[in-house]
Amino acid sequence: MNTSPSRPESDDRGHRTLMLSFLLRGSPKAVLFRAVLMTLTIAAVDWRIEGNIPLGFLYLFPMLLAGSVLTRWQIAGAAAFCTFLAEIFDAYEWSLIGIPRDILIFAAYFCMGLFVYELTRSRQAAMLHNEQIEREIRARGDAEEQLKVLVESSPAAVFTTDSDGTILLANEAAHRLFAAPAGTLAGRSLDEFLPSLANMRAPRLPSEKRRPIRTAMQCRGRRQNGEVFMADVWFSIYSTSAGSRLAAMVVDGSEDLRSREELSLHQLLAGSRILVGAVSHEVRNVCGAIAMAHANLGRNASLAPHLEQNKDFAALGDLIRALEKIAAMDLRQMADQASSVDLAALLEEFRIVVEPSLQEQDIHLSIDIDRDTPLVWADRQSLLQVFLNLTKNSERAMLHEDRRELAIAARHEQQRVMVRFRDTGCGVSHPGRLFRPFQQQAEATGLGLYLSRAFMRSFRGDLRYEPEPHGSSFIVELSPAIGAGRDGFREIHGTTDPDSADRRPQSVSGEPEPVARSGV
Repeated sequence: MNTSPSRPESDDRGHRTLMLSFLLRGSPKAVLFRAVLMTLTIAAVDWRIEGNIPLGFLYLFPMLLAGSVLTRWQIAGAAAFCTFLAEIFDAYEWSLIGIPRDILIFAAYFCMGLFVYELTRSRQAAMLHNEQIEREIRARGDAEEQLKVLVESSPAAVFTTDSDGTILLANEAAHRLFAAPAGTLAGRSLDEFLPSLANMRAPRLPSEKRRPIRTAMQCRGRRQNGEVFMADVWFSIYSTSAGSRLAAMVVDGSEDLRSREELSLHQLLAGSRILVGAVSHEVRNVCGAIAMAHANLGRNASLAPHLEQNKDFAALGDLIRALEKIAAMDLRQMADQASSVDLAALLEEFRIVVEPSLQEQDIHLSIDIDRDTPLVWADRQSLLQVFLNLTKNSERAMLHEDRRELAIAARHEQQRVMVRFRDTGCGVSHPGRLFRPFQQQAEATGLGLYLSRAFMRSFRGDLRYEPEPHGSSFIVELSPAIGAGRDGFREIHGTTDPDSADRRPQSVSGEPEPVARSGV
């Protein structure tokens, strides 16, 4: 059986809806004006018509309009006013018996206005909610588009995998990193490229703990062509309705690894040459004493006839001469690695390195740098090693002190840049023994300050000690790099000759030696 309305009924309902929407169209003031005008018109018609023709039901229409723009209390007032008009223009004389009828009429008017009021509020709330949803959809779409552009344009490899380690999405940088043709990573196993991530797959996320896991790691990666590289990986494991997922960002850290190893090798060779120079100097002194004793034995008249025929005595002389040759080897310094260095940037990097360990020791670190401090001439890594060595010495000196402060100040004074390390430690009991290798009272080999001064003098700097009433103070002297020539040396007195400031050659230990002596 067809229960759908016939076409004439549908057309009539459409006309009524169109007329109602026309009356409700416009600003609240316009709708309220129509309601008042309609009320007054109905009241005038009811007043002019004679006879028992009730027109009170017509006030439902202005109440419908008023309910769309008025509040609840205002609707109640409008309903009471319409009830008054319906009662005063009625043909029957009002009496107490008509009170129930007036209550019913007021309730009808008020319920009509309240119904439209609630309907209008629900419609406005639905429209606001719909607009909010549309804004969220547009914002989500914009965010997804921006995220897609960010991922695709990122120089780092970004990809996601499912719980089985199968790559779901990968950007262009991931294809370049793994040397795979464009668009071929999706659907392949991550174990082909990053085997170490096999232990970090999403299935290992505990089922009772669904919070995301975020961490970083460094591992070996493998490209499609078999080449191995060092990978720095930042990844997170999270849960979705389709299961666990792994999202990772990977960069090739092979170049950084090579740079670190080369710098470590440079520092090791530089320190080794200085150490060998110090050892050779001591061996040369011992050889000189032994050679003198050997010569005295040979000049002894009573022993000379017997020693000339003694093979052991002759072998001893050969050994002494061999040791003298070894100790007198010319251990020249390595190629100069110095360049212009931004001291402020270096000290900020130094703060990042040492501040956590100082905070663990309850040591307060303060760094003060003049704004006009110029670039300095130094080997960046060697200078950083000097700063670290001085800081470690200050840590040990303040180990048993109640007040622990380390103040670092950089000043430009008299064409030199002074970096002062002042601590509140126990001080230095024997300042004259500083900067000497192989001290018996020093920790380890006692080479820290010796190597630090040698490093500083290798690029025309210096390291010296100044006593303090409470604590100790070490001053690092550096040459400004302002006006450096093309060969990198600072122009001194109108020349770029690296030896113009000091014509005396320097040994690998950084100490000036006579021109007649070479090597260490």
